[in-house]
Amino acid sequence: MSLHADALDVLARWQAPDTGQDRLRASYAAHLAGHADGIWRSCFPAHLTAGALVLSHDRSRVLLNLHRKARRWFHFGGHLEAADLTLAGAALREATEESGLSGLSVEAEPLHLSRHTVEFCDPRGPVEHLDVRFLALVGSDVEAVASEESLEVRWWPVDDLPTDEPDMVEMIGLALRG
Repeated sequence: MSLHADALDVLARWQAPDTGQDRLRASYAAHLAGHADGIWRSCFPAHLTAGALVLSHDRSRVLLNLHRKARRWFHFGGHLEAADLTLAGAALREATEESGLSGLSVEAEPLHLSRHTVEFCDPRGPVEHLDVRFLALVGSDVEAVASEESLEVRWWPVDDLPTDEPDMVEMIGLALRG
């Protein structure tokens, strides 16, 4: 199965947690149905991305990175690559690369979707990232290492986040329900 087919399959099967997320799911599927290249960075002005929210095994802490270009705290994620076989695999690759952690366990079903504009991603102008986010859990007492994409990587208590950005708060809230 191709990565494009996997993305369509994942989105078709996913049971969104609310109507807003279901509308995003349907819009992502429509984007992929209309764009054979919709999973690639070259698809302008919108394309899929994959990410992972990393929580400690007891779900009391969240690992976030201070993104070098955006200068804001985010989960881990990025563009899909030719070697990626699945969306969940792409999310795992991104989280592993950006956190320096091995042994992450990524859930097979998405956790959250987010469609957002990114100003610095493409020289042609602003692009929309159709982000498919997965939950990743890691064992206790692990030290993360910032990649070149991050200014800093740090564990935060889930009830004391460095951001009140609604998108991040919503995603973390969904992760804590599970």
